[in-house]
Amino acid sequence: MFSTAFLDVPALQGASGTVTLPGSKSISNRVLLLSALCQGTTVVHDLLDSDDTRVMLAALRQLGCGVDVQGTTVTITGLGGQLKHHDAIEFFMGNAGTAMRPLTAALAVLGGDFTLKGVPRMHERPIGDLVDALRLLGCSIDYLGNDGFPPLHIGKPSLKVVAPIQVRGDVSSQFLTALLMALPLAAKTQDIVIEVVGELISKPYIDITLNLLARYGIAVQRDGWQRFTISQGCSYQSPGTIHVEADASSASYFIALGAIAEGDGIRIQGVGADSIQGDIRFMDAAAQMGAKITSGPNWLEIHRGAWPLKGITLDCNHIPDAAMTLAVMALYADSPTTLRNIASWRVKETDRIVAMATECRKLGATVEEGPDWITVHPLQSKQWKAASIHTYDDHRVAMCFSLAAFNADQAPVRIEDPKCVAKTFPDYFEALFSVAHSHTKDIPVICIDGPTASGKGTLASRVAQALGYHYLDSGALYRVTAYAALKAGLSLEANDEARISALARTLPVRFEGDTVWLGQEDVSDAIRTEQAGMSASKVSVLPAVRTSLVALQHSFQRLPGLLADGRDMGTVIFPDAPLKVFLTASAAQRAERRHKQLISKGISTTLDSLRADLEARDARDSSRSVAPLKAAQDAYQLDNSSLSIEASVDQVLTWWQAKQPF
Repeated sequence: MFSTAFLDVPALQGASGTVTLPGSKSISNRVLLLSALCQGTTVVHDLLDSDDTRVMLAALRQLGCGVDVQGTTVTITGLGGQLKHHDAIEFFMGNAGTAMRPLTAALAVLGGDFTLKGVPRMHERPIGDLVDALRLLGCSIDYLGNDGFPPLHIGKPSLKVVAPIQVRGDVSSQFLTALLMALPLAAKTQDIVIEVVGELISKPYIDITLNLLARYGIAVQRDGWQRFTISQGCSYQSPGTIHVEADASSASYFIALGAIAEGDGIRIQGVGADSIQGDIRFMDAAAQMGAKITSGPNWLEIHRGAWPLKGITLDCNHIPDAAMTLAVMALYADSPTTLRNIASWRVKETDRIVAMATECRKLGATVEEGPDWITVHPLQSKQWKAASIHTYDDHRVAMCFSLAAFNADQAPVRIEDPKCVAKTFPDYFEALFSVAHSHTKDIPVICIDGPTASGKGTLASRVAQALGYHYLDSGALYRVTAYAALKAGLSLEANDEARISALARTLPVRFEGDTVWLGQEDVSDAIRTEQAGMSASKVSVLPAVRTSLVALQHSFQRLPGLLADGRDMGTVIFPDAPLKVFLTASAAQRAERRHKQLISKGISTTLDSLRADLEARDARDSSRSVAPLKAAQDAYQLDNSSLSIEASVDQVLTWWQAKQPF
């Protein structure tokens, strides 16, 4: 997951390939709470691992549920409708509406001494209609801040079943879902009837709730969308094992991707047209705009059809979350697109109508908005602007606007706070970059060259981490090549040059911070010995090996960008890199750094011998006939003799920012 302050998405050209989606947030958190309310054990497969599900799991642990997490399989030992702990408990719910609303209802019916709070935005999200309905039942709930909003205190109830219990349906369907999940606990002696006041929005989410309740032994009678009856004496029964569908809302971004991008199409694994999630109907809206979609039991395939896309007018009550993606697709259409019946956008993680309008305008679009609608006008060639997208701590804003990088003017897009996607799809950007592609010239490269012990490896890996870029330690490649050759039983002499060259061409090496991986083996320590350095020197003089490693180094230039360090990155390997830095430090300073490093490893040496060795190595590297050590003509010189690593990182980032259009 990208944990950077921002993520720059370069101009994207096309996309093709397969994406496997994470589990549905809506299903995951419902299943977790329902499993907790049961007697016995429920094994949940394919659970979404995200901020929202972690919030719910933490709450269940606080209540005394058994929770065993093994990857995406979670085993829940339920409470059987009875709380095990009666001490005062404070729950932190983050900004997870799918956890806050249903848990509030369940705890209010069970009763206790509970406080529920969240992030500041959660304290701005309405919950008053749910609280009013629960109070009609005799639940004890007090506001600890503003009336109608969290934080809340829940006490012991004096349950009295009144018929019917009324709840508004036009603010959030989560209020009705919360009641439907909690009230079977109160239906001991008579039926409980829930009446929806006003129009029920987001009906497909109620379908999800009813479907899952049936899986857990609760059959709810539905009279249209206004009246729901929970039968007397019903009780939760564990299904034993349950699988979580992939998230249909998350599918919307890749359905849109297939509709927008040139290429061989996108295949989505994990969800199909027969999904129980309402947001799967996003595929119908995308098809109206021109996407070509085929589907199977657990997959979708999307290809670009009509181009430009077609502007549409659509009532989005049935796909409120996924509809946000349509607003970005509208930028690629042939006429304006109007999305109606989206008042619920205003009470989500942020006011999404304002957010989508504001950020579309940054890209250059004309946008009109109303209380429950938005109209987005398309952008033609030469109208797109590079934009830094503010994401409002809203995962869907971040994911939607990444699709703007496919624009005709090749304008890059900056996504601020990309880690907000962790709410539902922590690996979203990795999934996007696995199927999207750019012209090589559009994938940025930063080169940091310099002499031995100048600190270029540390600097490069830190800058790569700050930008979310891939990292290439070119010097380590020769060490890894020698290590792999010896492991394969090859000699490091000219007679095995062809075989070493072939091995080097497809070396499965990757760099993660200070760790060097060869396939699944951590070779960091093995390649940093004196013997490994001598072996690297032997293979580095073999011309065919050097040629193979040049090709391998080029393969590291992948989305969203690359940070490469070495001695010839800016002069030989990536001569067109937009930023080149030549890092230097005095021989005395470099010797001191190397001395501290070796002493910490228990290796005895002297400063004088290290300095002499470094100066001799500088002379050899600078005078070698192939790729000599030297600064590229357009490189920035950075002497870090008296700079901290933090100051050096800041300087490189400052130079890089100055070259960006944002």
